[in-house]
Amino acid sequence: MRDYGIAAFTFFSVAVSSLFEISASVERQQLLGAFAWMFLGALLLGENRETKAQVVIAVLFATIGEHFASIYMGGYTYRFENVPAYVPPGHGMVYLTAVALARSGLFVRHPGKIALCVVGVWGTWSLWGISGYPDRGDWVGALLFSIFLVWLIIGRSPMVYLAAFFITTWLELIGTAVGAWKWASIDPLLGWPQGNPPSGVGAWYCLVDAVAIGGAGPALYGMKRLRDWSRSFGALK
Repeated sequence: MRDYGIAAFTFFSVAVSSLFEISASVERQQLLGAFAWMFLGALLLGENRETKAQVVIAVLFATIGEHFASIYMGGYTYRFENVPAYVPPGHGMVYLTAVALARSGLFVRHPGKIALCVVGVWGTWSLWGISGYPDRGDWVGALLFSIFLVWLIIGRSPMVYLAAFFITTWLELIGTAVGAWKWASIDPLLGWPQGNPPSGVGAWYCLVDAVAIGGAGPALYGMKRLRDWSRSFGALK
């Protein structure tokens, strides 16, 4: 039940935060950020070292990516053209939710059905985005969906990527609906039209997930070696 509780809390937090984000001030964003850090810390109390390391890496990598993709590239823009204070801890909560759902009983028992659901819904969304009906242009979304399929086939943790679809779709649809951020109509890198949000936007979050999963092991090993070196150095003194 802990895994479902983590997911439910994050879904609920996204909805509530979005309500507070409507006509929000920078100060309110900072307050939301303070609460998000506290919530993330509380959710991590029951997790093992590897998951905690993954969350830290996800937060660091996603925060760098936010500044590059939003402020530098202009792929999407937040209300105050900043990276709101709640975004870094929010990425940690989103990642932890994907991990929690992926290891939950529902996902463990029905991986095939969940995969078909995600691919079917996401694929339909992407096709609609490039169909021109009613008046949409979202070629970037279709590309991102194709990248997601590759992640799903060759990635180390396909169930985490599938789980990420649910929380990231919820997050993106609500966030853009309340105007917390807006995706550029033309992608600044490719020059292709993209939706608000792009249909395959979850692929970006899957990249964060992959970096977190792949980087946790080496990070923990490096920390262990550093501790061992510190103890050896202390003994020599």
